Amino acid sequence: MLDINFIRENQELVKEGARKKLIDFDLDRLISLDDKRREVLLVVEEKRAKQNKVSDEIAQSGDPTGQARAISEMKELKAELQKEEEKLKVVMEEWQKLMLQVPNVPDVSVPDGKDDSENKEIKVWGDKTQFSFTPKDHVELMTKLDMVDFERGTKVHGFRGYFLKNDGALLSWAIWNYAMDFFLKKGFTPMITPTIVRKSNLYGTSHLPNDADDIYKTQDDDYLAGTAEVPTMGYYSDEVIDEKILPVKFLSFSPCYRREAGSHGKDTKGLIRVHEFFKLEQVVLCEASHEESVRLHEWINRNTEEFIESLGIPYHTVLNCGGDIGQGQVKKYDIELWVPLEEKYREISSASYFHDFQTRRFNTRYKNKDGKMQYAHSLNCTAIPTPRILVSLVENFQQEDGSIKVPEVLQKYLGKDVISK
Repeated sequence: MLDINFIRENQELVKEGARKKLIDFDLDRLISLDDKRREVLLVVEEKRAKQNKVSDEIAQSGDPTGQARAISEMKELKAELQKEEEKLKVVMEEWQKLMLQVPNVPDVSVPDGKDDSENKEIKVWGDKTQFSFTPKDHVELMTKLDMVDFERGTKVHGFRGYFLKNDGALLSWAIWNYAMDFFLKKGFTPMITPTIVRKSNLYGTSHLPNDADDIYKTQDDDYLAGTAEVPTMGYYSDEVIDEKILPVKFLSFSPCYRREAGSHGKDTKGLIRVHEFFKLEQVVLCEASHEESVRLHEWINRNTEEFIESLGIPYHTVLNCGGDIGQGQVKKYDIELWVPLEEKYREISSASYFHDFQTRRFNTRYKNKDGKMQYAHSLNCTAIPTPRILVSLVENFQQEDGSIKVPEVLQKYLGKDVISK
């Protein structure tokens, strides 16, 4: 959420941000409504002050006639105040809805573009894997090695269901354990987070109302988070953080749930797009400094790049265009891994920073050296998701006999160097 004073003082900048993000937002309506909010709020505050004054007169007056007159005046004031408060309530409801729709202003380096096809490649690492034999896709490889069971997964879960088993399950644990060792050396605090969260947390991260169709909801009006970013950002909600501990760096692990609404007909086979998965997420809170946000954004993205490089999987990094970044993001990178059988790169990680867009919603603040209260800045980046990473891993490391070579850094965690029948 942007500060309303910032919005009023930078209307053309906010409009340009919405244009770049392809978000249809009526800023003029918000400004008009804010004028009305301020007008009614002023009347309410004046009547409350007058009510307090009359209340004091009643308490201090020793004259029964004067008291009766003041009590009569108090009744009139109360009725008028209730009328104005009801008017303010109606205005505030619409004002708050519109405030939740205002997009954050993207960084000047974010390119124009309508969707992910117009993201800008900024880095390529590793050579695309070449084979001296006819390679297989991850579905065939993992099924023949009894690492996964899609048929029974569909029977139990439904569409996009899967069971990871044997070396498929063990390889996932090996990746998690290696990732924990890798990222904790960089100073992160490990956390296992709740997955069932209150609605307010999804509004805080701006997943609501934008992604409502993609979120699972419980019968108790709670929600299943699609990323550990959601509960982790709620950790310090309505709190004042000690500035001395900034930046706070969490490595959060959780199951994740997404309905994959809008993806009908896409990636219907395999482990690319599933309803439930596991993910390690980097979540950072830092001081309210653009320079610090930029520095940490580069750092968390580079952390994941280094992790992928240590596995030896070819990838490229893209700078997301305006049409492919969310409402709250200032800037975003995607890391995409090479998938040989599709002959394309596939997203494995996203790194974003938000300035104080999320922390205003969560009311997460700190007191700076001058004693001024400020909203912290927030950032997040995927450390690694499973089972999606298995797609690139098994396809890139497959051998002619159908076995899969285990990346060297995972061998001590899996206890073998080759997965075979």
